[in-house]
Amino acid sequence: MCLAALAIAQSDRFPFVLASNRDEFFHREAAPLGWWTAGGVELLGGRDLSAGGTWLALSRAGVLALVTNVREPGRVLPGAPSRGELVPHWLAGGGQSLLDDMAAVPRNGFNFLTVELHGLQGTWFSNRPQPQRRTLGAGLHGVSNAALDTPWPKLLALKRQLVAALAAPADLATLQASLFEALSRREPAPDAELPATGVPLDRERQLSPPFIRIEGEAGVYGTRCSTLVIVEATAQGRRVHMVERRFADSGTVSGETARAFDLDAVF
Repeated sequence: MCLAALAIAQSDRFPFVLASNRDEFFHREAAPLGWWTAGGVELLGGRDLSAGGTWLALSRAGVLALVTNVREPGRVLPGAPSRGELVPHWLAGGGQSLLDDMAAVPRNGFNFLTVELHGLQGTWFSNRPQPQRRTLGAGLHGVSNAALDTPWPKLLALKRQLVAALAAPADLATLQASLFEALSRREPAPDAELPATGVPLDRERQLSPPFIRIEGEAGVYGTRCSTLVIVEATAQGRRVHMVERRFADSGTVSGETARAFDLDAVF
């Protein structure tokens, strides 16, 4: 997961909305969105079949978690545990041990974000530049490959489009279409707006749009999937909708999976 914007308690009809893109090498095997079990807990999300874990998942109890890498050119810890294991670890009830091992276990840089959909409260954790955390309440939040709400052009653009989509009177299908369109934009940001993260200028340009595709010696790297998580308030209660749109290494859509369940039915 390399880009995510979320709106908490910004709409009566849609009290929680997440729009996100996962960027990764295409040779890294992954399973599509579906139900699976970790630590005895049923989870909904894709799976990394290379190192295990996942970039984004939602528990049947209504807890969401996601992880993104922190961009650190030249700083890689060989043999460090996969960051993707943090998501199922948290959702299976290992929250306190996650806090403990942020300082004790050497890991490559990460952002970890979790939200309890029942209470609409979240927390952001990171181990860069040192272990830190922040509570997320009502409002608009976002993360890419830097600290929470770092104003990179792709994140600012996605936040603006999320606000506009929620402000427009729309049904669920229209909201989903607007968010997928925002996540699919491939125009690089102007050079004057690019962050300086330690990679060459050409690479900063390639990484600046929400949807990316880069061909290199190691293979094609880019947006593997776009995922939406939307809580909809209905007359019968709150319903969670999760949709994953997948892409081939050519940048074209290769598949889409949608799942939904009643959030209030777990109690």
